[in-house]
Amino acid sequence: MGVPLQARPAPTETVADAQRSIVDSFRYLEDWAERYQYLIELGRRLPPFPEKERIEANRLHGCQAGVWFVSDYRDGKLHFEATSDSAIVAGLIALLLKVYSGRRPDQVLATSPAFIDETGLGEHLSPHRANGLSLMLARIRTLAMAHVSDNLAGSGA
Repeated sequence: MGVPLQARPAPTETVADAQRSIVDSFRYLEDWAERYQYLIELGRRLPPFPEKERIEANRLHGCQAGVWFVSDYRDGKLHFEATSDSAIVAGLIALLLKVYSGRRPDQVLATSPAFIDETGLGEHLSPHRANGLSLMLARIRTLAMAHVSDNLAGSGA
């Protein structure tokens, strides 16, 4: 935690819009073969993960695939970077980053990952991938909880 990440532009869409665009993208695809291919493509488009951060301390334990996850808290917002050695898991990471990265901790905590059920991902992921997704969501929420009081204090609340 506290790793200085590469500055990325702030999200231009709301959390709700981000989830809606994910759901709309999945609805456009005809079957699960196309949806898995879409996830793989999203994973390929992830920004390069810094090799120096691909260390055991940043590894998300409990996932069958290798997943490395780092965060930075700046300007009242949480920023995440992650990668996986699994193409489909990398695609899931891309979806999570679209929804949660660059958001205030209170926004993260107030946002349930509705897109998982609305896209059908919840029922089409293997148990191992579903477990990894749950672990990634738990990490995001834990990081948000660690900073939510900082964010509220900084806003004068």
